[in-house]
Amino acid sequence: MSVCSLGNEFLCKHSMFGGLSDEELLVVHDYLDENIYTKGTCILKQGEPNNTVYFIAEGDISIRKHPLDAEDWERIITTLHAGDSFGEMELIDIQPCAASVICLTDAKIITLSNKDLYHLATHNLKIYTMLILNLARDISRRLRSTDEMLALISKKSE
Repeated sequence: MSVCSLGNEFLCKHSMFGGLSDEELLVVHDYLDENIYTKGTCILKQGEPNNTVYFIAEGDISIRKHPLDAEDWERIITTLHAGDSFGEMELIDIQPCAASVICLTDAKIITLSNKDLYHLATHNLKIYTMLILNLARDISRRLRSTDEMLALISKKSE
């Protein structure tokens, strides 16, 4: 289902679409799908494949992770809200999901698959390049934040 009805204002809230003109955003609309999930739904499960990036239009999402050797417990990593996204890492590294994603509320989620990204690359390289550069920036920001948290934890344990 196309999400053109949401308009470019929705896409402008997500950093992955930064730097694209209104005309380019309209091109992206054709590749997006809208999904509705109910509270408690597991959208992604740690360790399973994923080929999609998810943009939260409405609702709250919990990101949860368990150690690879202890699947009987998990830790909440963060809570995401409208305007946030998840699933980006798997688009880049083609690895299984790094964490599980659970709906804390009913949620409207907009998705873009790696298949659609490939089609963008073959039909509009400029848009594809901007999306990938923005995606890399987002992942880099998250890595810097994680590095900072790890440094603080290390300092406290000394």
